[in-house]
Amino acid sequence: MNITKNIIISQKILLVYKIRTALSLSGIIIGICAVIIMVSIGKGTEAKIIAQITKMGSNVLVVNAGQVKIIAGRARQTKSVTTLVPGDARSIIEKSVRVNYAAPAQNKKLRVKYGNLNTTTNIVGTTADILKVRNYALARGRFFDADENKGSRRVAVLGKTVVDNIFGHENPIGVTIRIGRVPFVVIGVLAPKGLDMNGTDQDDQIIIPLKTALRRLFNLTYINAIYVQAGDSRAMTGAEADIRDILRRAHHIRPGGRDDFTIQNQASVLDAQRESSQTFTLLISAIAVVSLLVGGIGILAVMLISIRERIKEIGIRRAVGARKSDILMQFLAESLLLSIGGGIIGIILGSVVAVIIAIFADWPFTLPLSVVVISFLSTIIMGIMFGVYPAGKAARLDLVKALQFE
Repeated sequence: MNITKNIIISQKILLVYKIRTALSLSGIIIGICAVIIMVSIGKGTEAKIIAQITKMGSNVLVVNAGQVKIIAGRARQTKSVTTLVPGDARSIIEKSVRVNYAAPAQNKKLRVKYGNLNTTTNIVGTTADILKVRNYALARGRFFDADENKGSRRVAVLGKTVVDNIFGHENPIGVTIRIGRVPFVVIGVLAPKGLDMNGTDQDDQIIIPLKTALRRLFNLTYINAIYVQAGDSRAMTGAEADIRDILRRAHHIRPGGRDDFTIQNQASVLDAQRESSQTFTLLISAIAVVSLLVGGIGILAVMLISIRERIKEIGIRRAVGARKSDILMQFLAESLLLSIGGGIIGIILGSVVAVIIAIFADWPFTLPLSVVVISFLSTIIMGIMFGVYPAGKAARLDLVKALQFE
């Protein structure tokens, strides 16, 4: 028999034993579906993390006062340090040719009131350079300038979450709000940025001039962070070295002494997050491959049962002229039809489920073509690998015993 006839016969036989065929398909479908979904989830989370880090701004270095450690997945300052001051940002700009902008910042959660409505939000005192460093955009109004910062003007730029909480659909531009007990005039609203890599809402904040914040709200002379933008991605490492040298000199730290600040390199954070995500993807993919192997073993078991049920059929076919190779090819064709059919259904179903998950999880649907191709090839390999033994066993059946089998 030629291959086409074998496939047609195998298809008819599989349709006769519908329940057995469905059980065989389910193992492969679940395995392939698991591979597609798991890889898509891993790639989707990786893309979302990269997007969140990129939202911070391009080529960004963050200088934090004191030592910062990652606790429960979030950056935490281990103790309060007062040595980082606004003048450090000016020194970085003046003394490092690898740095484009440096925006000092101090933040604190305070209560904000407008009319009868109030909320608690993050108040950030900084300079106008923060727009360029952190890639902020304005949805309406304007940002404060250097003169307003120098004059400690009481002006504020609101994040979208704050606007939604206390203004709703009302236009806040020109309205006076109270931060603590101090009145501020709203001059702008930031375009939404969503969550950062720590899960913090970047829109739940109010940005005001740094000098206004330090003098009128916080009563401080120091800051807790400096956001620095390097010239380009290739200058990140050099800029980090420059900043460390400048700050150690400014803070009179002796050689061998411990830094009283921490520099977070965005590129390093991005690489670490990508590596972590890739490790996670490999782990869950390995689990999915195990599921696929279980599906292959299911095909093996069902094919062996099928041979026992069809011994008489095999004997009759041999008696009317079918060769051992014909029997071998027929059972191998059945195994391949099961594995390929299950693989195609699994790929389609897995892709649909992955798209639904991506929509609800709010990350981009990502499924590399290579994963689809490898998954499909895996089903062919599984069909051959787990079909050869049953097919060979069927072909080796003794003709006389097969005809006498009841």
